[in-house]
Amino acid sequence: MMLALAEAGRGLGNTSPNPMVGAVITRGEDEVPIAFGHHERAGAPHAEVIALEKAGEAARGATLYVNLEPCDHEGSTPPCTRAIIEAGIARVVIATYDEDERVRGAGVERLKAAGIQVDVGPGETPARELNRMYLHQRRAGRPFVTLKMAQSLDGAIAQKQGERFALTGRAAWGHVRRLRFEHDAVMVGVGTVIVDDPQLTVRPFRERAVPYKRIVVDASARTPLDRKLVKERTRASTIIATTASAPRERLEALQSAGVDVLVCGARDDGRVDPHDLLARLGSLGMLSVLCEGGPMLASTLLEESLVDELHVLIAPVVLGTASSAPAFHTLSRQHHLRATKVRKLGDDALIVARPSE
Repeated sequence: MMLALAEAGRGLGNTSPNPMVGAVITRGEDEVPIAFGHHERAGAPHAEVIALEKAGEAARGATLYVNLEPCDHEGSTPPCTRAIIEAGIARVVIATYDEDERVRGAGVERLKAAGIQVDVGPGETPARELNRMYLHQRRAGRPFVTLKMAQSLDGAIAQKQGERFALTGRAAWGHVRRLRFEHDAVMVGVGTVIVDDPQLTVRPFRERAVPYKRIVVDASARTPLDRKLVKERTRASTIIATTASAPRERLEALQSAGVDVLVCGARDDGRVDPHDLLARLGSLGMLSVLCEGGPMLASTLLEESLVDELHVLIAPVVLGTASSAPAFHTLSRQHHLRATKVRKLGDDALIVARPSE
């Protein structure tokens, strides 16, 4: 199963809106691997089918290891259960069930009905961790949200409110680039766009099978047309998440500039309703969103319990001024999380945390 998981990981960043799946076929009492396969991208053959084709006739009577329950429905490809049954596989070992409503145990039942021995559970924890974004989106109907924040030792993101300030070093930026590649979209508030004028792309450029998107949360459609994420569209497209109260002429100007506009529900204070925004992104098949702030958007997502994983980069500097911009503000209550990882990245520190169960 660890080999199957390693195969699955080869699809990182490229399989959305599908999961990462790897398959290994073994034979004999010693379970010698004879064929491997992994899902490369949506629309391409599934891992099980690739491994079965490589094994050929040797698959008859063999054991198939796969990190996620085989599909049992017609989609852009035929059901994997059919291919497994027709190939004569005797035993299938599955790490975890699929949360997709079209599967959810149906694949296991179809294999059992065909007389195949099915074992579910070996490697479940790492399998669910690998596909945590996919499983979350299928279960909750919205993308998995990772919040990334960089701050000083005394909890500030800049020396002054509304001022651009680079805190972290090269190793930390490498971590952020990897996060961007792994997620379907990167999201910021319009304030960040106005102050920082970020590109929000993966540099150096790494092509994804499904090009990733940039989302600007902008209730009034204030995004300037001369910003990089409006003008540069070859490496990523841009979505402006706005509300019905945004001026029509601003929306038309953004659309004319090649930007997609997504009109969402509004909160009582006029800002974009994050629940509605994420639900709409989920309905578009988006599995994951990386939020890179700023502090108001970050605080809103935390306050609304919409953060599934938090990456805090801490720079060894104390800004110490009364006018320093805090990393989080407007929070009305404590938010308890559990640290899952602590790492040193160059001179900086990384803490990864998730909501307490």
